[in-house]
Amino acid sequence: MAVSDPVTVGVLSLHTSKETKAILNAVEDLGHDTEWLRSENTSISVTDGSVILEPDVDVIANRMLLSNTEQPAEELGLANTFAQLVPTLNEPSTVLTAIHKLSTATTLAANDVRTPDVTLALSGDQLNAARDRYGEEAVYKTAIGTHGGGTWKVGPNDPINAKVGNRYAFLQELIDREDVRHRDVRVYVVGGEIISAMYRYAPDNDWRTNVALGGSVEDATDDLPEEARDMARRAADAIGLDYAGVDLVEGDEGWFVLEVNPTAGFKGLYEATQVSPAPYIAKLAIERAGGEVDEDRVSDISNVLDDSRPTAQPVETSAPDTEPSVIGYTEEIVLSGTSGSKTVLAKSDTGATRTSIDTALAADIGAGPIKSITRIRSGSSKQSKSRPVVDVVVGVGGTQHTVTASVEDRSHMDYPVILGRDILGNYQVDVGRRADRDAPDTPEEEEEEEEEAEVDEATDA
Repeated sequence: MAVSDPVTVGVLSLHTSKETKAILNAVEDLGHDTEWLRSENTSISVTDGSVILEPDVDVIANRMLLSNTEQPAEELGLANTFAQLVPTLNEPSTVLTAIHKLSTATTLAANDVRTPDVTLALSGDQLNAARDRYGEEAVYKTAIGTHGGGTWKVGPNDPINAKVGNRYAFLQELIDREDVRHRDVRVYVVGGEIISAMYRYAPDNDWRTNVALGGSVEDATDDLPEEARDMARRAADAIGLDYAGVDLVEGDEGWFVLEVNPTAGFKGLYEATQVSPAPYIAKLAIERAGGEVDEDRVSDISNVLDDSRPTAQPVETSAPDTEPSVIGYTEEIVLSGTSGSKTVLAKSDTGATRTSIDTALAADIGAGPIKSITRIRSGSSKQSKSRPVVDVVVGVGGTQHTVTASVEDRSHMDYPVILGRDILGNYQVDVGRRADRDAPDTPEEEEEEEEEAEVDEATDA
């Protein structure tokens, strides 16, 4: 193949996202061919000692979203298989390091990139014994998580557990500055170069800055000090990622790297900077396969986030690949908080906007801390009630959902948990199916809840 010939770039992504679409469209705009490696069109065969990957590609840009996948090892193993055959950007071994926050922290520390202090212990007793090292407030996180899910701020007396659900959790030093609105910085690095950067500010009712949680953004590309720029480049290099969103925070002692994200989103970054990383990732992939790219064209098309349907998107079959899982009128679920998990019976309520849990149960599992207050209108009542809302992990049939649930006294009700549309939206509800088969056929008289409005009454917790 001559250097001037078009190459075929495959994007490995089993989910549909604007980032995948934008990369594919950028490759085509730069004059090269594309394939979207996903369930409709991808297979791998070993026949008489020969390995064949279909569709045939010259290079792969790995966009497998693993951090919110129930079994990330399955998809990581798939990506690793492909990477043995075709040059791959964001090789699976580097992604494994990046998606596990403790693995990230230890790798960065070993490469002299400053990170907040952390402790992960394999037992709850060991983890609680380390709590005093972290002062009045600490961050408590699951080792694998995304969009701010599985992240809490805990006080010195809040019980914590070695695991939240089936994922290990750890303590992290809280980095903040006095009398300054909490923010961090997302720096997008491609091929060792900084493409753009944004400040992320926490919403009024939260302390986390994630755009997915309502955080606001501001262009930081030209404002970012050289210390932070250098730290972002060194962090991506230490992990080994070809492209990454590096999250940093400034404390009284300087800058710290919080996370290195191999599948960082483009939406907030583009909103803040009007720069899309897609053409730069496309350029890197094309050149990795021996192709040529017009540098000026890369800069031109980076001003648009083109997430229109790419020509490489396979045609979906007439029948959906999978039907939504079925959930019963009552289900046995696993509810997990910062201090442990409980298996309880829950009732499905399609009339409820959000999941609701009993006050005593919330205290028992360490749900929280309280992140805001919501007002709920119950049934036909014109009056609303104020209820605290907390983050909690709900396990349904092996699938975990991190949701923001309201807390109320349900001691007089038959079920300590109501599953709302925040979870039921992922399922088909079969009202004739119930986990408590001996229960009466007549549903209990229950408050039918409808969320009226969320108000800015965030507590200090």
